[in-house]
Amino acid sequence: MEADGEEVKSFESLGICQELVEACHNLGWQNPSKIQAEAIPHALDGKDLIGLAQTGSGKTGAFTLPILEALLKAPQSFFACVLSPTRELAIQISEQFEALGSSIGVKCAVVVGGVDMMQQAIALAKRPHIVVGTPGRLVDHLSNTKGFSLRTLKYLVLDEADRLLNMDFEKAINEILNAIPRERRTYLFSATMTKKVHKLQRACLRNPVKIEAASKYSTVDTLKQQYRLVPAKYKDCYLIYILSEMSGSTSMVFTRTCEATRLLALILRNLGLRAIPISGQLSQSKRLGALNKFKAGECNILICTDVASRGLDIPSVDMVINYDIPMNSKDYIHRVGRTARAGRSGLAISLVNQYEVEWYMQIEKLIGKKLPEFPSQEEEVLLLLERVTEAKRISQMKMKESGGRKRRKGKDEGDEDVDRYLGKKDGKSFKKKK
Repeated sequence: MEADGEEVKSFESLGICQELVEACHNLGWQNPSKIQAEAIPHALDGKDLIGLAQTGSGKTGAFTLPILEALLKAPQSFFACVLSPTRELAIQISEQFEALGSSIGVKCAVVVGGVDMMQQAIALAKRPHIVVGTPGRLVDHLSNTKGFSLRTLKYLVLDEADRLLNMDFEKAINEILNAIPRERRTYLFSATMTKKVHKLQRACLRNPVKIEAASKYSTVDTLKQQYRLVPAKYKDCYLIYILSEMSGSTSMVFTRTCEATRLLALILRNLGLRAIPISGQLSQSKRLGALNKFKAGECNILICTDVASRGLDIPSVDMVINYDIPMNSKDYIHRVGRTARAGRSGLAISLVNQYEVEWYMQIEKLIGKKLPEFPSQEEEVLLLLERVTEAKRISQMKMKESGGRKRRKGKDEGDEDVDRYLGKKDGKSFKKKK
C-alpha cells in the first residue's frame, strides 16, 4: 500500500486503534504528517522501514504508533528499543511514547550517559516495555547490569541514523545488534542517506520498504533563508544587531565550539540580552535545565553547538542564526530545521566571514538555490562596536577567572556559567555592568 499523504485524512484510516487515535488527538495531532501517512501502513503490515524525512516532519510518531499498536496486541517487557545519538533526543522520544501510551499504561526507561547508572539499572529492573537510549550507555548496561538483556526484543529503531554513525557509535551498535534477536522488526530513520547508513541498512534490515517524505536535502518552503558576508572582526556586532532588531523573537544561535557558546552567552548577557548556552560539555542536568529555561521563555536566545541541531522539539523557535558556518553542509539542514516546523514560518540567517565562503558555497550547492542577502547598513551595525568590544573584554576576563576557579575545584567545564544563568550563585553580576 503506497499511501499518499494528501489522501489520508485521519489516523483511523491508517489502521491505528481507537485508543491511540484518541491519544493523537489529545496531543493535538489531528491528521497524520506525510512521513506518518506513508510509513504507518507498511509498519502495521510487519515490514522493516527506512524513513528519510527532514527534521520536524513528525517521524517520531511514524515509529512510535506502530510499535504501540503491536504492543497492545501482544504486551511484554523489553518489547522495543530505540537508539538515539543524543541524550536530549532520547528523553524526548521516551516522553512521546509515554504521552501516546498513557491510556494503555506504557512504561519506558531512558539509558543515557551523564546520569547515574544505578538509577537506570533500577528502572530496567522494573522491566519496562520500551528502552530508549544512547548506544554507549546501552552497551554498558548490557555488559554490567545483572539480569538485563534484550533477548526477547521485538522492535529496534535507529533514529537519526546518519548522526549515530557519524558520531562513531558503529562499534556500540554492532555489539547491540549481536545482543538482540535476528527475528525482529527494524526501523531506520534518517534525514540523509549516507554511505554508512546504506551499509547499516544492509547489515540489519530485511527487505525494507523505503519511504522518502522529502527531496534528498531540502528545507521547508515556510523557511525564509538569508546570508550576510561579514568581516570576521565584526561578526559579533552583526549578531547583536540582528538579535536586537528581532528582540521579541525566540532564537537559536549555532557556534562551532563549546567555548564559543559560553563566551557568546556572556557577551549577550552583558549587553542585556537573555541568552543561555548549551553544549556537549555540560552535565546532563545542566543541559536539561538550560533547555527547560529556553522552552519556558525565561531565556529567549539559546547559544548552542550541533548537539542541539537534531531532534530537539522546541515548538516556537522564530529564528536560527549560523554564527559559525558548519564545515559539513548537511549540518546546515539540521540546524535550520529547528525553525519553521510543522507548517509554521521561520527565518534562518547565516553570518559568513571571509574564511567560511567555501563552506557556505557548498551549502547553496546542497540545497540547490542561491539565498538572498540579509539587508543591513554596515555603518548602522558598527554603531554597536564600542559596546560590543567592551562586553567581549569583560566576558573574556570572566571566563579566565572562572577557568581558574574550575581548575581549583574540579568543576565540570561550562557548568559554572550555566549555574549563573539558571539563577544560582552570582546571577546578578550581569546586571551591574552596562
